[in-house]
Amino acid sequence: MNFLGFEQLKRVFLQTNLNKWVKQFLLMKKVFVNGYGSIGSRIVSFLKDDPEITVVGVGKYSPDEKVQEAISKGLDVFVPESKLDSFSDFKISGSIESALDKSDLVIDAAPGGHGYKNKKNLYEPKNIPAIYQGGESTIGSEAVSDLLFNSRANYDQALGKYHVMQGSCNVTGMGRILEPLRDKFGDTLVRFDVTLVRRWADIEQTEKKLSDTIEMTEKPHHGDDVKLYFGKNAPLYVRAIKVPTRQMHLHIMDIRFKDAAPKPSEIHNIFTNEFGVATLWTAKGTKDVRDYAQNMGFNFTDTNMIHIHANMTTSIGDTVQMMYSDDQTGIVIPENHMLMQAMLFEKSYNDAFAHTESIFHMKEKKQKLEEHFCK
Repeated sequence: MNFLGFEQLKRVFLQTNLNKWVKQFLLMKKVFVNGYGSIGSRIVSFLKDDPEITVVGVGKYSPDEKVQEAISKGLDVFVPESKLDSFSDFKISGSIESALDKSDLVIDAAPGGHGYKNKKNLYEPKNIPAIYQGGESTIGSEAVSDLLFNSRANYDQALGKYHVMQGSCNVTGMGRILEPLRDKFGDTLVRFDVTLVRRWADIEQTEKKLSDTIEMTEKPHHGDDVKLYFGKNAPLYVRAIKVPTRQMHLHIMDIRFKDAAPKPSEIHNIFTNEFGVATLWTAKGTKDVRDYAQNMGFNFTDTNMIHIHANMTTSIGDTVQMMYSDDQTGIVIPENHMLMQAMLFEKSYNDAFAHTESIFHMKEKKQKLEEHFCK
């Protein structure tokens, strides 16, 4: 007697008129999140709400309080095989190596620079697809990928790829502004000058003291990163400073046109239906936005979006000046979810977008923000 293997059985079942929940179970994918800091903890929180995903668990490298936090939330925690003895005080589920063996994809949320090591030592030997975060590189000898992902610019390029880097929060945020501007104004755009006013530390990084200084950043990587999806010859010029706050990034952007610049209202209208961009009129600062997100019970007090501070938009001669705040860590979480769908399921952009919206409720958040901070 010949027995069908699991994959053959699955194909047979999917071709029958099965209950939709059974089909959904058969199509579920297993994802491991390697890291449980600011990004990893957020990604896992949303993946647990995704009916298409089974979370294998999270990877931890230090035996600190975050280990017990993850366990208390019902997550399986895995650690490097060589460090198992260091975690004897915790109920560990196994080694990271063993977790990868049962996973269809890994989202690497390790500190910057560790992603490349993990790729070479773990992911490539086990032939497992991986998503990397903005602390890594797509250039040079330690590049983790040849693709820097921005769903608004290059979603289709990530379909079925094995190794892709998600852009950082600032790089992701610029894409949400630049791409719609280019779609609308095209060749009439002459130049973009952007000053990034970067937050000093994430909200959760309480161990990281805020220094009483404004720190200049020499040769910031953000402009070069954006050009990886916006075009290597794009007239984009970026400078960056870091200021002592945990309350978001702020971008100050000057947009030059060939002729007279559009009115501020024309700029704002572009973003009316744009994913992950809210237009606010009365927020006096980034903490106003964060406080509202906290009062509304948004997960991690994140908005997951860009906030155009519309009262600061001006049109002078051939230049539009605008300011928008960037929800730092929160903005890359929906992007990771979009990227995961491209790599794992090879969904169309529209299908992936609809599924991400069902998990993150971005339209609802945008509406609430715009109503609260209206004129």
